[in-house]
Amino acid sequence: MSDADPSVDPDGADTPRVDFDRDPSGYRHWQLEIDPAQPSVAWVKLDVDEAGGLVPGYELKMNSYDLGVDIELHDITQRLRFTHPQVRAVVLTSAKDRNFCAGANIRMLAGSSHPWKVNFCKFTNETRNGIEDATAHSGQTWIAAVNGTAAGGGYEMALACERILLIDDNSSTVALPEVPLLGVLPGTGGLTRVTDKRRVRKDRADVFATKSEGFGGRQAVEWKLVDEVIPKRRWDSGVTERAVEAATASTRLPAGDGIELPPLERTETADGITYPHVRAAFDRDRGVIEITIDGPEGGVPESIERVHALGAQFWPLAMTRQLDDLVLRLRSNEPDLGTWVVRTRGDVEDALAFERVIEQHSGDDWLVNEIRHYFKRTLKRLDVTSRSLIALIEPGSCFAGALLELALACDRQYMLDGTVEGDEQGDEAQIMLSSSNFGAFPMPNGLTRLASRFYGDDDHVAKLRQETGRRIEAREALELGLVTDAPDDIDWDDEVRIMLEERASLSPDALTGMEANHRFVGPETMESRIFGRLTAWQNWIFVRPNASGPEGALRKYGTGRRADFDRKRV
Repeated sequence: MSDADPSVDPDGADTPRVDFDRDPSGYRHWQLEIDPAQPSVAWVKLDVDEAGGLVPGYELKMNSYDLGVDIELHDITQRLRFTHPQVRAVVLTSAKDRNFCAGANIRMLAGSSHPWKVNFCKFTNETRNGIEDATAHSGQTWIAAVNGTAAGGGYEMALACERILLIDDNSSTVALPEVPLLGVLPGTGGLTRVTDKRRVRKDRADVFATKSEGFGGRQAVEWKLVDEVIPKRRWDSGVTERAVEAATASTRLPAGDGIELPPLERTETADGITYPHVRAAFDRDRGVIEITIDGPEGGVPESIERVHALGAQFWPLAMTRQLDDLVLRLRSNEPDLGTWVVRTRGDVEDALAFERVIEQHSGDDWLVNEIRHYFKRTLKRLDVTSRSLIALIEPGSCFAGALLELALACDRQYMLDGTVEGDEQGDEAQIMLSSSNFGAFPMPNGLTRLASRFYGDDDHVAKLRQETGRRIEAREALELGLVTDAPDDIDWDDEVRIMLEERASLSPDALTGMEANHRFVGPETMESRIFGRLTAWQNWIFVRPNASGPEGALRKYGTGRRADFDRKRV
């Protein structure tokens, strides 16, 4: 399968089908370098192939990027964490002189459909968050070495790093020119990170975001837009010194050899996608995708050495890779299938036995720690996915511990009360809480899914903590508030059918807004503000004529003509 189907016009109603598979041997836009003499530092260099756009119709000039460039960056972040665990500092820079990155390609944005632009921004945001997660939780500190102009998304890429170094060459600047030049927002976290992360005073942030040429030199440091400017004559040595310092101070767990991330086994048809542990069946008539995650089979690895020997075949990692890939493909390639029904199949005790390995070693083994955080990031993809998520808990399910988080990430949970008619030997549906439900996998708002579900009722969450480690059947799960409803086997099929039909009859726009509002209750974090506020405003601006209309700023950029704005504030 190609990266994207070029026969589809991105300016039309349809969007190209996207393949998220990447491998370092096939990178077109990035260079990943690790010097054997200094293996604790990785150099990630942007070198965009102008002719390498994901779809036809634009050239990626001035190190600008599209979705394909960012898919490669995402792959790099994953391989650094799993394949190169010795790396403790990552330098993000440009392979082109005097040009760090011009941001998202304007011709691509101007010519893309609304869904394409929205999914592009969402994935790009998640990749930036992944860089921050690597710094915070994996001890791989990212440093932006801005060796030329960084504009728009280029500066947003730097903002995701822990430190920003800017070359002092009397011409290089950082800028967010989207508002003055394009009539849109710096939507991959720019506005939020400037104030929340960089602590730029809000009046200065207002000036900066409306000054298209940006700032460089000492003023960029004074305004906290960068951490340090380094003279050109000392640039290479200065950046290397800062990287070595970061690597020395890193908290990354000791690591030996990394593990390879081989291509995923996947079968795609018009009716669904199947992986070894995850499968999705499409019901296009109802607009539904039935997703099933198979729990582990077989014995638990007897030692941490065996976990490392299994590598990418270790069930928690294999399942997470497959689920992550599925979510990305469904979001980009199946926009008309608006309801995802999530099931699990397997033994509760087997699932928890694998989870205990993760819990036992996540504090002292780098690989186990990475697997835990990868599953966390995959759950966060579900949290920000604009689909209705429904969990069905039936006999034979294994929604326990970490897998129960999949159900708790859904908008509703239905649990069958009793056994299926005719299955006299079958067990009733059961769920089980574990310690991982109380902090291992926080949401973008910083809360656990239980704390979010019972927001403001800490006593009830404390009560639920006392219920860990035992099987909970439907009636009790309903009483504890862990499921939305618990129909018996007589009503089950009809209740589920009616619920899904009702969901399909509602406006997908209204559902997207409602679901996003309900999922992120309580406090705001930088991450939840990016997805819940900045992204929502950007999505609205994208469909307004002031940005995307025939006379809008995105369309007029580069023509020498001014945009014709509708001046009414709404």
